[in-house]
Amino acid sequence: MNKYLKYALWVLGGFALLVSGALAYVVLTFDPNAYKPEIMQVVKESTQRTLKLDGDVKLTLFPRIGAHLGAISLSEFQSEQEFASIKSADISLALWPLLNKHVVINQVALSGVKLQVIKNKNGKLNLDDLMGQKPASGSPAGAPQPKTPVNFEVASVRIDNTELIYRDEGTGGQYRISDISLATGRIANTVPSSINVSARIQLSEPKLDIGSRLKGILLFDLEQNRYQLQGLDLQLNGSAVDITSLALKLNGDIDAQLATRVFSVQKLAVTASGNKGTEPFEARMALPEVSLRKEQISGAGLTFNGKWNGEFGKLDAALSLASLESDLQKFKLNGLSLKVGVKQPAQAYDLKIETTANGNLETEQYNLPDMRIALNAIGDQLPGNNAKGELKGGVQADLKRQSVQANFAGKLLQSQIKAKAAVDNFKAPRIRYDLEIDQFDADSFLPKDPVTAGQKPKPAVAEQQFDLSFLKSLNLEGSLRLGALKAANIKVGKLRMDIKARDGVANIAPFSANLYRGSMAGKVVVDANTSTFTVDERLTGVDIAPLLKDVLDKEIAEGKGDVGIALTANGLTVSAIKQSLQGKVSVNLAAGAIKGINLSKLIEGIQRLNKDSRLETIGVNQNEKTAFSEFKANFIVKNGVAHNDDLVVKSTVLRLTGSGDIDIGHDQMNYKARAIFAKTEQGGTATLPVNVSGPFDALKIKVDYGALLADVAKQKLDEKKEVLKENAKTKLQDELKKGLKGLFK
Repeated sequence: MNKYLKYALWVLGGFALLVSGALAYVVLTFDPNAYKPEIMQVVKESTQRTLKLDGDVKLTLFPRIGAHLGAISLSEFQSEQEFASIKSADISLALWPLLNKHVVINQVALSGVKLQVIKNKNGKLNLDDLMGQKPASGSPAGAPQPKTPVNFEVASVRIDNTELIYRDEGTGGQYRISDISLATGRIANTVPSSINVSARIQLSEPKLDIGSRLKGILLFDLEQNRYQLQGLDLQLNGSAVDITSLALKLNGDIDAQLATRVFSVQKLAVTASGNKGTEPFEARMALPEVSLRKEQISGAGLTFNGKWNGEFGKLDAALSLASLESDLQKFKLNGLSLKVGVKQPAQAYDLKIETTANGNLETEQYNLPDMRIALNAIGDQLPGNNAKGELKGGVQADLKRQSVQANFAGKLLQSQIKAKAAVDNFKAPRIRYDLEIDQFDADSFLPKDPVTAGQKPKPAVAEQQFDLSFLKSLNLEGSLRLGALKAANIKVGKLRMDIKARDGVANIAPFSANLYRGSMAGKVVVDANTSTFTVDERLTGVDIAPLLKDVLDKEIAEGKGDVGIALTANGLTVSAIKQSLQGKVSVNLAAGAIKGINLSKLIEGIQRLNKDSRLETIGVNQNEKTAFSEFKANFIVKNGVAHNDDLVVKSTVLRLTGSGDIDIGHDQMNYKARAIFAKTEQGGTATLPVNVSGPFDALKIKVDYGALLADVAKQKLDEKKEVLKENAKTKLQDELKKGLKGLFK
């Protein structure tokens, strides 16, 4: 037995020696470089591209099968321009494991690979001719291939100094991935393998220049069809669009079980920082676990924090999500919270939104049923240096029907609010709303502009035009009701504004309110197509004094009564509107006074006037006033000038009439009045001409005492004439009586 075993071993040894010798002879005598011309010719004939084999080709057959290729390049189709090239390539396989259908790749090494893909203006790629080759007739496309289990492993893979370029000649865009480097450890089934990849990514549009590096441990099980990437470490550094000094890091574990369709990500963490222009930012996101199991997604503990230091101030944002449940169609978000804080030199704002959300991706219906919005603001420009508020409500959206609805109630900015709103048809939005507010002081939120003694006047600023273009596409209908409002120092109550805006025209009707012990009712129309404004309002029983004081900060008149306004104007600036005013204004007041002058007092010392008294100019004196029991006037407004010629002012001691112009467009006036005074119990009068003229903020009042004296003198002369006439008549009668008596004696 031992003798036969000995002979068998000698035979096997001899066979192995013979095979080894044969392989060695083939390796030593076979020269693959001798076939280069034939290979290049075959490539030229089959592809119409030029293949260059500049480097040596070396083969090894034992103890491993391997090949070393030197410099190789391939040209463009029917061109000598280079399409792809490689400086060197090495690959080798272990020989003996192949006999057991076990592929062991000892080494894969590529260096200096360069590939340029071009998309021509006609939409074709410069590699379409290579990709369009048909399979051999013996193996039709799509034919099932026999599955023979083959085990394989790779000892290592190394790629360096590699570059991929894509250029679109139609758009001019260019994309480059350069400095590609890949190094791996042993790659085999169920064996952890380290991976280290780096590259530089450059895009022309959008502008991008990023250096990247990826490290991790790859583990796969081909029998279970499972793939894992553990300890993922991805880093990106560079610039993108207008972001510089960008640093992005991503860490976590990824598990994909393809056979059971289970995917999970654990301990995912993302950090980012950089500068947007000159404004630095940073952000962090953490997701402890998220998984997809047969179309069921679940996750918990999502957090996001971000900071941005911009021109508007310092922004801090924090987002958290307690849990996520979804079946790839329906989803539900629980414990969704968003906090946003903004800090500026003079104020700070904190906004918090808490809600749950559910929706259906197929029907595109989404619902946020329990929203809570809280605001806390502090700052010098806020009333009481503080503003707090909280609204509760919900939002529903049906994106297929292009409809969104919202309903909120609560307290915000010292006001109790109830609000409903709906938007339909997103391409041409149709907006409907209903807003009810108990009270609001708009003036308390306007910037304060303190006046400092000796401060130089601010330089004139060019007048800004109104932009009414938004009205042309606005489709709006809604109602605003305000219990009390203060705006531009005007105080009103029970304000109601119903607005309908469409096709560039906004109608506000009714536009009504209670104000200054009276009421206001009417409408306002704004037409963006013609830049026209129309006001038709009636003020009834209004106390004029406080109204004028709040509106103009001037004490011009007192009294209570009615004011009718029917005006139109055209223009896109305040001055243009004032200068184009057209329409009518009527005033009917009772039990009031004209402030700034006391006409009665002007003639109290009339007996001290003399023949030299003439025209005198006086200024407005806010401590003086002329009382009246009735004040009526109608104004016709044309091109910004209000003309009146039917003024009637009555009191116990005077009656005032007049006519003149108030130039609203240029803030000035020129008005002539006649003050008629009762100077005797028998009804004698005195008429004093008064002229008011000049700019509104520097009015001058001229009184003509000469005309007053002339009027008084004329009345005295007329009285003397009457006395002389009466005396002459009496004397004639007496003489006639005497003559008659002598006649009848």
